[in-house]
Amino acid sequence: MFRCGIAYPRCKWIVPLLLLFAIIFDIIAIAATSGWVEDKDAKSDYASMWDHCRGRNDNWECKSLMENSWAQAVAALMIIGLLILIVAFIVSILAMCTVNIGLMIFTGGLLILVVILQIIALIIYPVKFNELIFEGEYSYTWAYGFGWGATILSLGCAILFCCLPQYEDELNDNAKIKYIYSSS
Repeated sequence: MFRCGIAYPRCKWIVPLLLLFAIIFDIIAIAATSGWVEDKDAKSDYASMWDHCRGRNDNWECKSLMENSWAQAVAALMIIGLLILIVAFIVSILAMCTVNIGLMIFTGGLLILVVILQIIALIIYPVKFNELIFEGEYSYTWAYGFGWGATILSLGCAILFCCLPQYEDELNDNAKIKYIYSSS
């Protein structure tokens, strides 16, 4: 009569879809040239993961942040995290097609690695940027937020992939149907 729970076979593709969104968010964060940080008041200063620019209107003087070892580390951690995230996405599709428990746990492990790398990068950037620039107040922009969004999505998917092996029968549609009400 009334079925209890969710339809696992139909819903199992939501997690790889979330990973696809995390990949898109990561690409936006890494490729954003409009900046991760901008001057709060004057809008005369901004910095992306790659460059630091000062000026007004069309007169911008940009300097590469890649001369600093911390900026190189942030870029490397974010790019490595993105590459591992792409691999995790591919493995997650394989895991969901075959309902392979080992691949699900492996995907969860890859995602935990992505989360660790990106959290380190997203913490190093504001700390070192604030040490580099002493004056004014700065706010972090949408591009920096997309980096955090990708990290949070990866963390949620890692938790889901580590929990999915408990529901192998439901994923294979072999579980017994549970009814809330049954007439005897």
